[in-house]
Amino acid sequence: MTASHDAREYMLPKQYQVPPGTTVAVGLGVSGMAICRHLQRLGRRFVVVDTREAPAGLEVFREQFPTLPLRLGPLDGLDLSAAEEVVLSPGVDPHQMPFSALFNERHSQTGEPRLIGEIALFRRACHGRIAAITGANAKSTVTTLVGEMAHEAGVRVAIGGNLGTAALDLLAGDSQAELFVLELSSFQIETTPWLAADSAAFLNLSEDHLDRHGDMSGYRRAKQGIFRGARQVVFNADDTMTWPETQPPVQARFTLEAPQAESDDWGVVEHQGEAWFARGNRVLFPVSAMRLKGRHHQANALAAMAMADQLRLPVTAMRTVLERFGGLPHRSELVAELDGVAWINDSKGTNVGATLAAIEGLGPTLGGRLVLLAGGVGKGADFRPLAEPLARYAREAILFGADADKLEAAWTGKVDITRVADLDAAMARAREITRNGDAVLLSPACASLDQFANYLARGEAFRAWVERHAGRPISDKESS
Repeated sequence: MTASHDAREYMLPKQYQVPPGTTVAVGLGVSGMAICRHLQRLGRRFVVVDTREAPAGLEVFREQFPTLPLRLGPLDGLDLSAAEEVVLSPGVDPHQMPFSALFNERHSQTGEPRLIGEIALFRRACHGRIAAITGANAKSTVTTLVGEMAHEAGVRVAIGGNLGTAALDLLAGDSQAELFVLELSSFQIETTPWLAADSAAFLNLSEDHLDRHGDMSGYRRAKQGIFRGARQVVFNADDTMTWPETQPPVQARFTLEAPQAESDDWGVVEHQGEAWFARGNRVLFPVSAMRLKGRHHQANALAAMAMADQLRLPVTAMRTVLERFGGLPHRSELVAELDGVAWINDSKGTNVGATLAAIEGLGPTLGGRLVLLAGGVGKGADFRPLAEPLARYAREAILFGADADKLEAAWTGKVDITRVADLDAAMARAREITRNGDAVLLSPACASLDQFANYLARGEAFRAWVERHAGRPISDKESS
């Protein structure tokens, strides 16, 4: 019997009613595969569904689960009425049929929700402490900082979720982690009825994923779910959209201004002639001790320290990490300087809020001017909030990609604009117009899928172009 015949043997028909007592795992991406591995470890009877006829992960799936029943293609004909539980991957919209019929339904015997996501499974199985971080931007950076601070303090820590390793895979094998630091997206939180994190942080909110959540109210509502059952919370004093809707047991706010005295708030104060980090009325250490520069990096540091404090980590560990942390790839990453011009890769800037943070964080620190490279798939965003910062800090905006016309319409009259075909042409134009002291910032404010596989591929294309024109490879140490 051939492998292809085996695969066909375990394919489910388009018209399919899930048998009673059977769990359904939906999606064959990174999270979907982790869900399958977890359900297999639990000994659950389950089938797998993917809405695509030929998902990218199909070959890997069949290698790991050669006899697992699988249904591919559109959801018409899939009957979930008797399913024990349906577990969605984050990329699957729970508001579409047939999932929406189960969205608020609970199991008659256990009272458990019948429609959940990977993080709900993680919550059931996790016996360690959980620190959970969400926000439109900076989630990965703050998650990494908190994880590094815990490691520096000698805590056995595992880091993952929407960043790196899927949350359920952190529980596999002989994991001895006592603290799990998770980056969580709105998609993951939306299908997590109860998280009960030891510390939960909501960093910021700006337009993104409106194609999924409908409007900013829906997006905020999904993000606010990170606070459900949380023992302690961290939120942004400067962004009211992050404030909890109900009074939490313990809270800490962070701000780029001076924190309130006699509070657990974190902020920045003037001390001994320079800016210092502070908690309430306690001055901690100079902002200049941080390796990363820019106000947006200061906000990330404050959020991470507020959460680390709730996790009872010492300030010495916080400072040590901030002194050495050079940032994550594709997030305001200085790739190199060519002829006195800084080339900065912020390909992870896939929405307006991220690009706004990059411009306002870097703009005041430059002796010259910014040249912004932007464009791609706009996801229905309003680009007008970037117009005034560009007027203050930018020499030119070079636009490319599917929604370049929308960016141009939002910024015309505020900054000089050049339209080009693609990223290569944008970088060539930037090389032509920049001079000593300027900076070229790739922060597209858009998704990459019109011209690249993902933001990582876009960032690597930026790095490769800089390397070609530098005439040499650029090391990670040099670019940090």
